[in-house]
Order: sequence, then structure tokens, then C-alpha cells
Amino acid sequence: MLRRARQDVSMTSSSVLDLAPVVPVVVVEDAADAVPLARALVAGGLPAIEVTLRTPAALDAIRAIAEAVPDAVVGAGTVISPENVADAVAAGARFLVSPGWTDTLLDAMKGSGVPFLPGVSTTSEVVSLLERGVTEMKFFPAEAAGGTAYLKSLAGPLPQARFCPTGGISPASAPSYLALKNVGCVGGSWMLPADAVAAKDWARVEDLAREASRLAG
Repeated sequence: MLRRARQDVSMTSSSVLDLAPVVPVVVVEDAADAVPLARALVAGGLPAIEVTLRTPAALDAIRAIAEAVPDAVVGAGTVISPENVADAVAAGARFLVSPGWTDTLLDAMKGSGVPFLPGVSTTSEVVSLLERGVTEMKFFPAEAAGGTAYLKSLAGPLPQARFCPTGGISPASAPSYLALKNVGCVGGSWMLPADAVAAKDWARVEDLAREASRLAG
């Protein structure tokens, strides 16, 4: 099992939750930025990188990172259809993240051959996934859906479920999430401020990633 303290980023484990305390959630507008951005995140200690499928450049960005940054574990986020699953895996995504799930989407993710984190925000959704044999999930939108108090309440009746909370999490709030026994990591984008990316200030991104990599509960 991969643990946060290790820098081994092989996916011999099926878990994404233990690669690092924070998974950067990346929106790439220009595919040319993908490789230097990923190198900065990896150098800062954040090897798992979720590239969201929100822009036309996303698949090219995943492909570029997969080919040029071997120390990165690049995944696709905002996966909402079987077509997204197929396209992301073909581009080189090594894990998949969805904001929510349906039976059709879940079947596609299960059949993809790569680890995946389906999104949940209610207890019933968690129970439904547990019935389907899924124990690792994205909790989204974390702050709006109840935050740490909600996740702490789930730990008692549903201890087998583990989460990557994402949505509204900051460097100040991340440690309180990471302190919960049912949280493996958090997702966030604060280490990628828009002005730094626009200026291609990858040194600043690396510094912010390094600070995030040291967060603990």
C-alpha cells in the first residue's frame, strides 16, 4: 500500500488516496503549460495530478504529462460520461475522478482498468457505492456539502468508506480534513494561482506545492 510519506509513485496499489496529502485540481487552458506545470508540482512533492476535462486542452495536457513527466501520476477529473472515460484513458490518464456518478458512468469507470474516485455528497450515495464494492470516493463539494463535520459523522456507521474531499478547501482548512480517519487526501487548486500560471511562474507553483505536500492533520 502506498503511503503519503513515500515518494514512490507507482500504481501497484489501486489507491490514489495515499500518494500525497493533496491532489492538485488543474484546469489547463494551454496544453503548452502542462509539462512545466506538472514538473513544478512533482518537484514540490505532489505527484498525483488531476487534470479536469473542462477545457479543449485537457486531453492534450494529460497526454503531454503522461509522455514527458514520468514521475507524475496524471489523472482526469470532471469525468461525467463513458466517452470521457475512454478518451481520458486513451490519453494516458492513470486515474479518474468524477463530481458525481450514475450506474452507467460507474460501469464505465470500473471497466476502464484504472483506479477511480466517484463523487458523492450524501450518505445514500456512499451506501450505494459500497453496495457496488467501491470504498474510495471523492466528497464533493466538500465545504458546501457539510465539510469535516459531515465526514466525521460518516466514519461511525460507514468506516469502510474513504474519501478525497474537494471543493472550497484551503491551506487553512486542509489539515482538519486530513486529521479525519476516513480521509486519505484532499483536492485543491490553491497551489496554482491564476496569476502564477499566466506568468508561467513555475518556481512559485513549486514552492506552493511544497508547502501543500507538508500539510498534515
